Amino acid sequence: MTLDPTAADPARAALHRLRSEVAKAVVGQDAVVTGLIVALVCRGHVLLEGVPGVAKTLLVRTVAAALDLTARRVQFTPDLMPGDVTGSMVFDARTAAFTFRAGPVFTNLLLADEINRTPPKTQSALLEVMEERQVTVEGEQRLLPDPFIVAATQNPVEYEGTYPLPEAQLDRFLLKLTVPLPAREEELGVLRAHHAGFDPRDLTAAGVRPVADAADLAAARSAVGRVHVAESLLGYVVDLCRATRATPTLELGASPRGATALLGTAKAWAWLTGRDHVVPDDVKAMARPTLRHRLRLRPEAELEGVGVDAVLDTVLATVPTPR
Repeated sequence: MTLDPTAADPARAALHRLRSEVAKAVVGQDAVVTGLIVALVCRGHVLLEGVPGVAKTLLVRTVAAALDLTARRVQFTPDLMPGDVTGSMVFDARTAAFTFRAGPVFTNLLLADEINRTPPKTQSALLEVMEERQVTVEGEQRLLPDPFIVAATQNPVEYEGTYPLPEAQLDRFLLKLTVPLPAREEELGVLRAHHAGFDPRDLTAAGVRPVADAADLAAARSAVGRVHVAESLLGYVVDLCRATRATPTLELGASPRGATALLGTAKAWAWLTGRDHVVPDDVKAMARPTLRHRLRLRPEAELEGVGVDAVLDTVLATVPTPR
């Protein structure tokens, strides 16, 4: 995924600057940064999948710093409890009363590290948080700050001692972004930066500065809401999602929520590339990251080595593209 660098709109220009600012600390992950920007504009959550050591945590921290947003990190472990994530009532001996102690979800950007290492009980604590953007404790609803998104990471290689995310929770993620290993030149750039004294724990010393803020994201969301979508493009989105439900290699296709997610991300992509209307290429650009985690392969297809992205490639090649 690439973006047009020309950006006349102030909010669009700010988000384009964000990509350059993140590149000061994170090398070679432009596509993932772009996906995070789309998610922030759409107020959607992101699942980051990649092997350890490809800067998933650093990426989220750098995006938050460049947006002047608060960020917190939770390391998900088998003994993590729901209250450790959402917060809980704590007895205050000074007042002889219970008071609410907010959990790490009360932030703008929550990094849920290795989310599949915690049991379903704790995973489900995030369901209300992700969908309703609120926490309910002792019957009282507490709203989360705006903007709020969850960026969850998981290791695609090691599954021993993990708890796969249920479909209901996977469907809450707007995008699933694959964080690849860097190319040779990019990896050399990482080593040169560390040799020169780069400290990933000190983003200020690395030169990362706020170049956009929550107001820019709000303006972007408003602008994306005005992006025009032709009736034929609406039909194209529906046809793509319906085609996944009829594909014999899949036992679970994209739901109507997946269709609405694809529409939203295509509109955000169109706006970021400088247009006020959606074209078929916008839908195609966002189809894989928006739908790949909503599809489930049949066991026999998995045994044959078929991948979800390959299935989506076939669907995109066979569903007629509107003109």
